[in-house]
Amino acid sequence: AAPAGAVAFGVKHTEGVSVDVLLRGRAEPEAGGGGAGTRWPLEEGTVLRFSMSRASSEVNDNKVTVSFYAEGGKPINQAGVFLTGVGISLDVDADRDGVVERNSPNKASWAWGPEGHGAILLVSCDKEFP
Repeated sequence: AAPAGAVAFGVKHTEGVSVDVLLRGRAEPEAGGGGAGTRWPLEEGTVLRFSMSRASSEVNDNKVTVSFYAEGGKPINQAGVFLTGVGISLDVDADRDGVVERNSPNKASWAWGPEGHGAILLVSCDKEFP
């Protein structure tokens, strides 16, 4: 996907994004400041892998920009992608008090009875839709 004449690339990204550059299957260390100033050779098999470790506060609030360079370091073009991290969580009412809590200490265990704790899973195994 690199433009014609490109021999190297650089990557910049917002704080909420982690970037790995894999050259010949090995991860290359990323420079600080979103990778500003670091350039890698454009070689077959190079992989740019990025991820987010937390949910976004708004849509498209993170970005990765790849800059392409010609021989001698002359900038050719840029490509970018906006990212939105979506938080997905399976939480339960582990205290059985009617409130679903994200960090309930009772999520890791289960106890029977009126003073018990832990999730109760009800499974429907009938054939409502044969």
